[in-house]
Amino acid sequence: MIDASVLEPKNPSFTVGIGRFAMIGVLAAALGACATPPPDTDAAAKQAYIEANDPLEPMNRAVFEFNRVADKIILKPVATVYHNAVPTFAQDMIRNFLDNLKQPLNIANALLQGNPDRAGQAFGRFTGNTIIGLGGVFDVMTNLPKVEEDFGQTLAVWGLGEGPYLMLPILGPSNPRDTAGLVVDAVADPLNWYARTHDLDWVAPTRFIVSGIDFRSRNLQTMDDIEANALDFYATVRSLARQRRMDQVRNGNPAPVPMKQGEDDMSPPRPVALKAN
Repeated sequence: MIDASVLEPKNPSFTVGIGRFAMIGVLAAALGACATPPPDTDAAAKQAYIEANDPLEPMNRAVFEFNRVADKIILKPVATVYHNAVPTFAQDMIRNFLDNLKQPLNIANALLQGNPDRAGQAFGRFTGNTIIGLGGVFDVMTNLPKVEEDFGQTLAVWGLGEGPYLMLPILGPSNPRDTAGLVVDAVADPLNWYARTHDLDWVAPTRFIVSGIDFRSRNLQTMDDIEANALDFYATVRSLARQRRMDQVRNGNPAPVPMKQGEDDMSPPRPVALKAN
């Protein structure tokens, strides 16, 4: 079974500049790259168009092809060398260290979402792995589940809709809500803040690049399988990415069952927040 998480744009912990660049580029291109909705007389096509949530499909497909070329020319070859040349234990240590750097944001976003249990889990992992795990290079807190929260998820819990599907340059699948969340997380990240205030401008880009290489190296075969088996690679990526993101917003909980037509709606309304402890 294909792990759709390979398609999710991770928090890059990059500078605000790349977020602004991506957003400006997307908005500018969107002005002349909207897909034409099917006529109302074609009910099946209309429903498929609504479910895809991709009115900017022509632009998104162009960005997707750009990302594929960049991946084939640069990222995949580098990730392959990394995967084959770096010992597995060293890759695990790098991954653990990078994951540990995300924990302060995980804690903050879990609290903003009103989920103290998940915040406590993230805090426990961060303190334990930082102190006992030598700064996070060793994951000694395996008794606590991993927590992944970002400000895009926080905005979703607060009731903000995702908006139209977006394919961002380099960063991959997203939407306006999650793109804004990336920028906020990049600004609020304690390591990025420390680097900015201490003239360590190389920290955030280095972290972004190493995270991307590590992430791509873990999914070399999975991405090849998706591309080989997909009739429409772009549409498959879009579907998997959106499913994965909705699952993250719900913290893996099942989607709420829609009310059947004619059902008595005297019960209290469902909460907007899809998060659960």
